[in-house]
Order: sequence, then C-alpha cells, then structure tokens
Amino acid sequence: MSYKANFKVWRGDADGGDVQDYIVEVNEGEVVLDIIHRLQATQAPDLAVRWNCKAGKCGSCSAEINGMPRLMCMTRMSTFTEEETITVTPLRTFPVIRDLVTDVSFNYQKAREIPSFAPPKVGLGEFRMKQQDVERSQEFRKCIECFLCQNTCHVVRDHEENKENFAGPRYLMRVAELDMHPLDQADRVREAQDEHGLGFCNITKCCTEVCPEHIKITDNALIPMKERVIDRKYDPVVWLGNKLFRRSGSRS
Repeated sequence: MSYKANFKVWRGDADGGDVQDYIVEVNEGEVVLDIIHRLQATQAPDLAVRWNCKAGKCGSCSAEINGMPRLMCMTRMSTFTEEETITVTPLRTFPVIRDLVTDVSFNYQKAREIPSFAPPKVGLGEFRMKQQDVERSQEFRKCIECFLCQNTCHVVRDHEENKENFAGPRYLMRVAELDMHPLDQADRVREAQDEHGLGFCNITKCCTEVCPEHIKITDNALIPMKERVIDRKYDPVVWLGNKLFRRSGSRS
C-alpha cells in the first residue's frame, strides 16, 4: 500500500536557501531516509544528504524532522499521518554546506581538546577492574556520534559565542566517562569545569531526549560531574582535605 506524501525539504548552501515543496511516493514500512533517496532518484538528483549505514549505527543522517533533531533512517513514516506535511531541514547548530549536509567539524575540534586516558604505571596483572567499574561507563560507549545532543543543546544552539568555551553534552559525557575509570589520573573535575564549560549546562535534559541510543547523558554523566565540582568548590571538608593531602600528579 502506498500513498503520496507532502514534503518540505531545505535546499541551499552557506549563502542561504529555503524549503521547497515536493510530493513523493511513500510505501509501507519506509523511513524518512527512504523518501529522501526516492526524491533524489526522481525529482532532485542534486539534493545533498549525508548517510552511510541506514541502520541507526553510524550517526551520519542526522537532520531536523518537523523541528525535532532525529536520525532520518530511524524515523518511520508510519509515525506521521498521510495528510501531514513533513519538513526536513539541516541541523541548525552547525554551518550548512549544502542542502541537508552540515559542517560538524566543531565536534571533532572539541574531541581533540580532551586529554586522552591517563593511567598510572602498573605492571602486567597488577590491577583488575571490577565489573561495577566497567558498568558505570559502559552506557556512554554506545554513543554513535550523531551529534543530535550537540545540535539540540541550547547553550550552543542559541548562543554561537559559547562554542569556544563549551564542549557540549557529547564531550562532557566523554570527560565523565574518563573520570569514572578507576585508573585515570587526570583531574577531570577541574578539566570539565575550567576547560570544557560544564558550568554552562543547566541540565534541561534536551540532550537526553534526542539521543537515539537512549543514553541518560544528563542523569548519569553531567549531573554526577556537577556534583563533584560542587563538592570540591563548596564542601569545606573536601576543600580542606584537598589542601592538606593533595600530592603532585594525583587526583583530588
């Protein structure tokens, strides 16, 4: 069973553009990315769109569908009525290259700014991780780097000037993951607050809401890091202990 759907797709480049109207055939069981491919094949061969796996695991086909950041390959057409007009636009937070393709290099820049895992010198067999330690950060490794959380975070979405000093939820989650590793020696609490802008986050959970992997970014990564920052700065016992017992190169 098929029907004709009304689509509005943003067309343009860095110099500007607008949505254009299309009527495209839809078949049972299809997703938005199928319709975009049919549109390319039948009406708009020059339409630019980024995609790869079409299985919700590469994160390439991120876009905004009716204003909501989503993966096109995971957004089923059955979630819309046949009469509904479906609007597909590029991610708003990042500069447009052409049509639905945006320049997400901001995210790779932020990734490079995070110091890598910093373990102590331990010999072979001298340390064993507990299963509890593994499970604490395992959730965060499901991230497919679709950058939907980065796109929907209003700290950078609505305030371009914050991009220089704010890593965004995806990379603050990476800092939290490293902080949870029992062998990591870097001062991730100070790093998160002073270098990656953790204080900008006001935990609205918009990043969690759009995550296709259902990672609880806010509850399990950002809030615990904020609690550690507060403990260090404002808990007098922790502050005094840090002053008395801090050793060079050790975590506080």
